[in-house]
Amino acid sequence: MAPLIQLKDIALTFGGTPLLEGVEFNVSAGERVCLVGRNGSGKSTLLKIAAGLIEPDRGTCFVQPGATIRYLPQEPDFFGAASVLDYVEAGLGPSDDRHVARSVLDEVGLTGGEDPAQLSGGEARRAAIARVLAPHPDILLLDEPTNHLDLPTIEWLERTLAERRAALVVISHDRRFLANLTRATVWLDRGATRRIERGFASFEAWRDEVLAEEETAQHKLDRKIVAEEHWLRYGVTARRKRNVRRLGALQALRAARRDYRASAGKAVLSAAEADASGALVIEAERIAKTYGERPIVSNFTTRIRRGDRIGIVGPNGTGKTTLINLLTGALAPDAGTLRLGANIAMTTLDQGRESLDPAATVAETLTGGSGDTVAVGDQKKHVIGYMKDFLFAPEQARTPLSVLSGGERGRLMLARALARPSNLLVLDEPTNDLDLDTLDVLEEMLGDYAGTVLLISHDRDFLDRVVNAVIVPEGNGRWAEYAGGYTDMLAQRGEDIARDVVGKPAPAKEAKAPATRDTRAPRRRLSFNEKYALETLPGEIAALQEKIRAAQEKLADPALYARDRKAFDETTAALTAAQAALTVAEDRWLELEILRETIDGA
Repeated sequence: MAPLIQLKDIALTFGGTPLLEGVEFNVSAGERVCLVGRNGSGKSTLLKIAAGLIEPDRGTCFVQPGATIRYLPQEPDFFGAASVLDYVEAGLGPSDDRHVARSVLDEVGLTGGEDPAQLSGGEARRAAIARVLAPHPDILLLDEPTNHLDLPTIEWLERTLAERRAALVVISHDRRFLANLTRATVWLDRGATRRIERGFASFEAWRDEVLAEEETAQHKLDRKIVAEEHWLRYGVTARRKRNVRRLGALQALRAARRDYRASAGKAVLSAAEADASGALVIEAERIAKTYGERPIVSNFTTRIRRGDRIGIVGPNGTGKTTLINLLTGALAPDAGTLRLGANIAMTTLDQGRESLDPAATVAETLTGGSGDTVAVGDQKKHVIGYMKDFLFAPEQARTPLSVLSGGERGRLMLARALARPSNLLVLDEPTNDLDLDTLDVLEEMLGDYAGTVLLISHDRDFLDRVVNAVIVPEGNGRWAEYAGGYTDMLAQRGEDIARDVVGKPAPAKEAKAPATRDTRAPRRRLSFNEKYALETLPGEIAALQEKIRAAQEKLADPALYARDRKAFDETTAALTAAQAALTVAEDRWLELEILRETIDGA
């Protein structure tokens, strides 16, 4: 089948290091492709090249004649549009039905008469989605389509795209969205692309295999260089031609090693933790809040204990931020009582990144504009070293925030927030724009965090991996709390939180009673250290068993004590230490294996 879009040998350089180098990218009719890679790897740039918005330095871009393309940017441009309807209709082709524009706007909960300058982040994203869906194009290029969308809209978009016949290329951090929609994966890594004809669900295991094979190949290359350098020092013969040829081969090996671009590695996320809070962190008793005649929170009661991870979900506009402000004491309730526990040290990550000064540099943002150190808890760390933990290059220290990608700004917000000592983290949409690798590390950090977490998120997979209770709106200001993650909430509630039409509440249904939250067992994934221990402990246990066997054999000699008292005492002490270490290792392995089985079966 002839491709609708074909990019060949695409190269593009910004500054010194090539962003894209020899990239190949093809999309055929009906294909569902996810484009994945680290923040800053060039995913959005490649999508813009495919859409014809950027000219590469080198390479050819072919689009099938007559094929229609619609591109959804991360940040839509409403310049020149008097209303949302004008903006959507401007994306229609000459033969497209203008009535479809109004129909799609109605589906996303907009009238079309809204002023683009007054739209919220979620409304702007819905307007942009309506603009690309209204024409029914042959190819849809979507850059982070789920950003700022609530869960009902994400699930509506997922269903709508699944029903479309258009070819689809998606960049997204939403694992479940990608796994449900895509059938092929293109991995953009260090300027080059790799492709598998499988959806995102198979990507991460395949990526790990590729990186492991690459690491093995580099190790072999290093060993070969060492061997050739040994020959250069000690094995040169009088055969000049042979020596010149072999020396040239060594220089080629060194060049390959020098030009190799290693993977960027993982971010190192760790929250600076304050002294432990009291066992009871938040106690809300029948709290209420009303704006005008509209009840936002009505008669809500909850008790949040130290170590809880609470997710707050629901459609945009239902009052999630208001509820979290009430629970943290930032907003006084109209009725009811709120009590915060002892020794609360709270750190907040806001959704809109409003607190970032676009003219400030990365270093100024982290240091507060003075000096070259960052206060991480009660310790000082050099700003360059702290930046590296969050995958920023040293040369980005003087980069103004205005030129950072959305993912880089998200990592910077995390870096600044996590440096403050806390035992209560309040996170409003922390996953927006983050790449999948950073999401993994964020999940591990939250799993290891000793404090309490309040989290607003629309990422279903993230909620399932992190939280141990979910609070959802039930209408008319009523909120209900359910044990477990997002999927557990759906099972207990008996229905999802979708609406018949996005923006219009569905008819009320009888919901199941919420289950009691288990505050002792927060739902989480195994941390990196726990995974490593599970993999290495069997080897350690076998080594200790062998050490014990050897000591016992040595002590079985009845003449050892009389012949060599010192050796007897040393062997006895070594046997005792090995037996104690074996007991600890076996107990730890059993504990981790039980935890792994519990998580896998949850």
